[in-house]
Amino acid sequence: MTEQTPDFFQNTIAGEPAPTAPPEAAEPPLPPVRRKPLLLPYILFTIFILTALPGPLFFAALFLPGPNKEAKTIIIPRGTSVQEIGRILDQNNLLINPLLFRGMARMMAHNQLQAGEYTFEPGQSVVEITAMLRDGKTVLRQITVPEGLTSNDIVTLIRNTPDLTGDVPDIPEEGSLLPESYRYSYGENRAAIIERMEKDQRDTLAQLWETRAKDLPLTSPGEALILASIVEKETGKMAEERARVAGVFYNRLKRKMPLQTDPTVIYALTKGEKALGRSLTRADLSTPSPFNTYLNAGLPPAPICNPGRAALEAALNPESHDLLYFVANGSGGHSFSRTLNEHNKNVSHWQSLHRP
Repeated sequence: MTEQTPDFFQNTIAGEPAPTAPPEAAEPPLPPVRRKPLLLPYILFTIFILTALPGPLFFAALFLPGPNKEAKTIIIPRGTSVQEIGRILDQNNLLINPLLFRGMARMMAHNQLQAGEYTFEPGQSVVEITAMLRDGKTVLRQITVPEGLTSNDIVTLIRNTPDLTGDVPDIPEEGSLLPESYRYSYGENRAAIIERMEKDQRDTLAQLWETRAKDLPLTSPGEALILASIVEKETGKMAEERARVAGVFYNRLKRKMPLQTDPTVIYALTKGEKALGRSLTRADLSTPSPFNTYLNAGLPPAPICNPGRAALEAALNPESHDLLYFVANGSGGHSFSRTLNEHNKNVSHWQSLHRP
């Protein structure tokens, strides 16, 4: 009995390919994936801007020219806080930003800023302004003390100088102050200026004493100061005569002759507290006083004024000559002579110039 082979096998046997299974239904395509934006780089960049960028901007602002267009002089009172100083500067249009100034005051000066009078130039930066206040670069004023003033006169001058503070409690010793031009700041203490003048006189006298001429009839710098004060009063503005006048006094001292100098008699009468206001009389020349060099030989007991450096130099390095007398010549200087006879003639000439 012949069995029939199924068609499936028949086709395979015959070499025909077997039929494939029917394809399944195709799946619909997936929608495109939407990627979420990466926020982290933006966040990091924002943090960088907020943290790194203000630093350079801050330091750049410190050196930018300020808004001030003209020089301004401002007084910072004593005891003013940094915050108040910043307010004063800002009110005067000197700062780009008061907060920058306060920051620099802390960084550069630990909030230790100095009071005083300051002149700020146009366009100064915050750093420059802070440095000025930190270093106390205040406006320097000047007072000139003329040579030959008494200590009382100098103290009166200092007391009448504006923009100084405090008082001079005591009149310094005569001759202890060096006449000179002194610079001071607004609000400086008057007594401090007097102390500077005393120190300068001590230092100057000590220096010049070391360079004095040999064989001077002096035993101490104090005696040199006394003689210099007399030279100062006798010569006034005639600087070229100081060494010659000093030489006259040394010649008289060596011969034990009285110095017979009018300024010592004037000091005997006034004690340096006021001007005499008149000419000396014969009675004045006979007034008993240790300062009267018509009655007493040698040097007076103390200076009669405060001599300047030039008079000190002349007293310690006098001109060498044999002159013993001098008298005013009517033209601001003196006529010098070796003998009393010559001197009397010069005196007569001077008197003739003053007769009505």
